[in-house]
Amino acid sequence: MVVVAAAAVEVVEVVVLEVVKVAVTAVIVVLVVVVVVVVVVVVVVVVVVVVVVVEVVVVVVVVVVVVVVLVVLVVVVVVAVVVEVVVVVVVEVVVVEVVVVVVVVVVVVVVVVVEVVVVQEVVEEVVIVAAEAAAAVAVVVVVVVVIVVVVVVVVVVVVV
Repeated sequence: MVVVAAAAVEVVEVVVLEVVKVAVTAVIVVLVVVVVVVVVVVVVVVVVVVVVVVEVVVVVVVVVVVVVVLVVLVVVVVVAVVVEVVVVVVVEVVVVEVVVVVVVVVVVVVVVVVEVVVVQEVVEEVVIVAAEAAAAVAVVVVVVVVIVVVVVVVVVVVVV
């Protein structure tokens, strides 16, 4: 009876330890995803502001930089999770831990794929906004030039 009780306590301890590890891993993954989303939002806001102020060529360069930054962030997330997984597996080799690692990797891959799709859609929207902003700036420039030409012609006609 004592042996069975001790074995049951050991099993409960292992299960609790594994649940805590999964929870910690999930919190880390959620925090990394939140950081990535915040960075993406900030970069998109900056790009939209730049689109309104600057020409299309600069916007294309900014979009390329944003994509590169996002790729680097995705690589950092994957490396962080892989490093955590390797450390956990090296410290304690348990079958349950391997299952946890596989689940975490699958979740991270799904999150990364979703993030890439979202980033692609955001980049497409930014390019559309950039084109619209460039067209609006061009129209304003043409209107201003026409007004200046008309004023100059009127002044010349009145003076002459």
